[in-house]
Amino acid sequence: MTERPVALITGATAGIGAAFARELARSHDLVLVARDKARLDAMAAELGREGGAEVLPADLSTPEGCDLVAARIAAPERPVDLLVNNAGMSLNTPLPRSTVEREELLLRLNVHAVMRLTLAALPGMTARGRGDIVNVSSVSGFAAMMPGSTYPASKAWVTNFSESTGQLVRANGVRVMALCPGYTRTEFHERAGISTAKMPAWLWLDASRVVRDGLRDLRKGKLVSVPSWKYKMAVFGIRHAPQGLVRRVSSGTRSRIGRDDH
Repeated sequence: MTERPVALITGATAGIGAAFARELARSHDLVLVARDKARLDAMAAELGREGGAEVLPADLSTPEGCDLVAARIAAPERPVDLLVNNAGMSLNTPLPRSTVEREELLLRLNVHAVMRLTLAALPGMTARGRGDIVNVSSVSGFAAMMPGSTYPASKAWVTNFSESTGQLVRANGVRVMALCPGYTRTEFHERAGISTAKMPAWLWLDASRVVRDGLRDLRKGKLVSVPSWKYKMAVFGIRHAPQGLVRRVSSGTRSRIGRDDH
């Protein structure tokens, strides 16, 4: 029997990462990465009826965690065919009141881990002439929508990095794409203590739909995917509206803390 392709998903036990796991379990053997082993085991058990699921507990904000996952990605016996870099975090403290330690934690998870794991995957993928990488970014990365927050800046890096890398390796049969959702119903906001009561329902996206739209755009060869027409329009406005107007719209926005890599 032909072996199924392997997909490795970081932040795989909640939110968009869990939605990726449930969707890809139909067609791939999975490697699920997160910090919490108990939740990894529960997710693997849930997906067991769909196919194989390997669990790999790791904290990607640490060099040891990145090394562990990078080694699995490059393992020659079952190489990873699809890498989903989903783990990430944001901070609820404006930069002047933040600390070096917290800002470095954000950069290690949102930026360094994405770079490290992408770099671990690319040599094998380019040598085989196939492979896919999805880096989960955010609509917030298209502008400074959270005054004082470094989260949008980290996501701007993810989007730019993915688009640039994708252009470089597409001739080798490898696809790299930034997935840039807007507000999505996940555990992220609840765990972060973010009140969503006053946010209009039409702003919210369903995580499963975000994943399906993202995978469809990946198959089309897109370098950047923005799920939902409403956020496509928002990104168009951010990119083309006068910057003074964009700054006024974003002036009331506040950032929060949370991690989506359980």
